[in-house]
Amino acid sequence: MSRPRATGPLRTARLLTAAAAVLSVPYWLPRSVVAARVALFARINGDEGIAFPNADVPADRFQEIYSHPAANGRSRGAALSDLFWYWLAPGAEVHQEHLEDGPRYDEVARTTLAVLAGPSQELSAAVARRTAAVLDELVTGRAAFVRLRDVMMPVWAEFFHGLVFREPCPPRVRRLIVDNAADVIDSLKCTRPRHLARRDRLTRHLRRRIAAGDVPPDHLPDSLTPGEQAYYLQGTFFNTAVVQMSEAMAHLLLVLAQHPDEQRKLAAAPDDERYFANVLNETLRLYPLFGVAHRISTDDIPLGPDTVIPAGSVLCFNYPDYHATGYRAPDVFDPARWDRLVAKRQHHIPFGVAANRPCPAWRLAPLAMHAATREVLRRFTLHSDVAHTRSIPHRAPCLLVRRGRPLPPHRLLAARAFLRVRDRWEDVWRSCAQLVLGTWMVLDARRLRPAERYFAAHDTQGVPLPAGTAGAARCPYPHT
Repeated sequence: MSRPRATGPLRTARLLTAAAAVLSVPYWLPRSVVAARVALFARINGDEGIAFPNADVPADRFQEIYSHPAANGRSRGAALSDLFWYWLAPGAEVHQEHLEDGPRYDEVARTTLAVLAGPSQELSAAVARRTAAVLDELVTGRAAFVRLRDVMMPVWAEFFHGLVFREPCPPRVRRLIVDNAADVIDSLKCTRPRHLARRDRLTRHLRRRIAAGDVPPDHLPDSLTPGEQAYYLQGTFFNTAVVQMSEAMAHLLLVLAQHPDEQRKLAAAPDDERYFANVLNETLRLYPLFGVAHRISTDDIPLGPDTVIPAGSVLCFNYPDYHATGYRAPDVFDPARWDRLVAKRQHHIPFGVAANRPCPAWRLAPLAMHAATREVLRRFTLHSDVAHTRSIPHRAPCLLVRRGRPLPPHRLLAARAFLRVRDRWEDVWRSCAQLVLGTWMVLDARRLRPAERYFAAHDTQGVPLPAGTAGAARCPYPHT
């Protein structure tokens, strides 16, 4: 017996319902997939970490625990380290962020500071030159749709190459650095799988330059082998430095694109250091570059008369949660609040804390970002209505319009609407890709166990353990 055909009104209602369901996908699917990814990662990784702030350690005590001398383990003894070593390969064992305390770290840290040192005016001028050259090369015409992170990455590739080698960066080498940095950050965000072949090309280039004596001697830690020195340069300057500065600039420029009043003020007074500092402080408060920093306690950390964090605990310091406490209207972008506040007295640690390895670029980064921002605003106005999250997996889509050649209002409105709609729909496939790729990489890291295997064969200073004693490394701290 055949089913009766739907009447006209019923067919219309069904079509409208189906259309509404399809059109609503960008509004509910990405959030659902993100929630599923978080739950799945927690299930895979287990609950080894203690998150801060928490009920026992409120935000007011966050820096106290972060700064505690016993909160100084970096990699050894945490399953979470395997995942970060997997993402930062090759050479995670000599990455400055993951080296354990001791003479090797001390020498590496001194070397990094020596590379980053220099007169402020010279550093700012170098950033300005490279920003101007890259912008003039990559962005031509009256207006252009760009991904802000992609535009800024070549700037920092050239800048840090100049600091390390004290010479201009050839286009081919810039491509090697950008490919390496982009692969690292895309895999960290789970938007693409890692491609070690891309990273290895840069490693081989650095090894050749070191072997040829092209790197100034004071830019290479003597205690590292030539292979480790290549990994040090790659991980510190052409991975972390390029990635973090590109991400920071993407956040800053996207904030300006979405807050035209602040953009106009900054463009009108490009040398106003106080106002730029306010904008930067507020940007990094809302969008800290670190999500969670993990440390391993090397001794008991007392919380009170009868409560301690035991040695060997994995401490997970949540920057976004911490930065959201202690402020009036914490979700509102308000640079003017910093006219009333002193940054060092607030819940605000964009470069870490002085007592626990602050970012070595804490002095360089603000002045370099100011120089780059001046060059961008000198050339363009910025416009974007895309979602702005801390991780910016979309790489910060934006419309750049040549200053002095504005678009007609209707074209600008249409361009902004295009960015907004495209971002919504890209988020659908991107969130699904992050779920699949993230799950696969977490499982692959657990299979490979790079940090655990390294410390099963080496001590905390990278010295191979005597034969027959490697198994002892499974206990991260012998006294516990």
